[in-house]
Amino acid sequence: MDTLLVRQSIRNSARISFSRSGGPGGQNVNKLNTKATLRIKLSDLKGLSETEFCRLQEILGSRLCLDNELVINSSEERSQRINLERAYARAETLITVSARLPKKRKASRPSAAIRENRLRAKRLISERKANRRYSQGMEE
Repeated sequence: MDTLLVRQSIRNSARISFSRSGGPGGQNVNKLNTKATLRIKLSDLKGLSETEFCRLQEILGSRLCLDNELVINSSEERSQRINLERAYARAETLITVSARLPKKRKASRPSAAIRENRLRAKRLISERKANRRYSQGMEE
């Protein structure tokens, strides 16, 4: 994955809109459009391989709109510019983390100490159960 190309394509292809946001801010909330909304079509993203793109669609499937469009809102701050930058940052991390392919697991054998601990635990449980059987036979 070419993260620089992905970042540039997010910034170039995102459609930006602003609206009024709720929350604290006093009269500022009622007058200014500070909530930033980014809409990014996944097909417009560049720098992803075919497998990364498929994984991105799979992971973000529930967050996508009908046209394979990712919608991100940011309204935490009172500043429009800061909300826009936060939305871009959230989009970048979401896309790069979701598209990253998981590492292949290397098969390994359990160590001798782990095997010994497991067998010791099995032996203790077996002895405990055997003692129960013996003590129940004594009561009858």
